[in-house]
Amino acid sequence: AKALSNTPLHSPISTGLKGRCPRCGEGSLFNGFLKFARHCQGCGESFDIEDAGDGPAVFVILIVGIVIIPLALAFQLITNAPLWLTMLIWMPILILACLALLRPLRGIMFNLQWANHAREVRSDDVQD
Repeated sequence: AKALSNTPLHSPISTGLKGRCPRCGEGSLFNGFLKFARHCQGCGESFDIEDAGDGPAVFVILIVGIVIIPLALAFQLITNAPLWLTMLIWMPILILACLALLRPLRGIMFNLQWANHAREVRSDDVQD
């Protein structure tokens, strides 16, 4: 499929949250849970520049660490529950929160990268 210009027709954040193409907003950005599609099924835009890197995982760690860890700690301190019970309750919550946030944040990071023409600098880009 021929790559189209990086002119966003929709908000990169809203399309990223929905896992949609940053250009047309219709085709799926993903081919699986976290794997990006090669191109948009709707408009044919190429997703070859995909390089979200570790950014989405870092944001997931920060969000979960700021929101859920204090709740688990407060639960432990208020209830004085055995540690095994606290872990039994809060570990699945942590895992589910991480899984729920990873795909949307990966979509947002890619769509923002695409909309801002951001990509890795290659040796071909550097002139002597």
